[in-house]
Amino acid sequence: MAEVLFYHLESRPLEAVIPLLLEKTLERGWRAVVEVGSPERAEALDAHLWTFRDDSFLPHGLAGDETDAHQPILLTTASDNPNGANVRFFVDRAVPQSSEGYDRLVFMFSGHDPDALAEARLAWRAMREGNDVTYWQQEDSGRWVKKA
Repeated sequence: MAEVLFYHLESRPLEAVIPLLLEKTLERGWRAVVEVGSPERAEALDAHLWTFRDDSFLPHGLAGDETDAHQPILLTTASDNPNGANVRFFVDRAVPQSSEGYDRLVFMFSGHDPDALAEARLAWRAMREGNDVTYWQQEDSGRWVKKA
């Protein structure tokens, strides 16, 4: 049974939140795959992760290179798991289809996008069966509160 976390972004954008979650993932000794909606978005997120904070380093790469299997964090638009990740993040309207092979799935969606909210509701229903599913919503302060 995989743990599936739904993160409802309200007050802080993805770019402010995902680096911190990826740091925590690496601290646990896990690898991560971050599935995004487009190659352009993967490239933008790649650039952001290199520069998001002066005192931090998130080792990562873009999928499609010969070093994919060695990357602690891999950014991709595909559904495979070339780096043997324990955790899969779904951002920018990428939607989980299965939890097979992962310890944790993290589905992040914007509360300011009605289509993303609708997709999150559908994903919630689909992922409840056979998984430990929780829902986290951001407060104005940026703090996460477990709602379900």
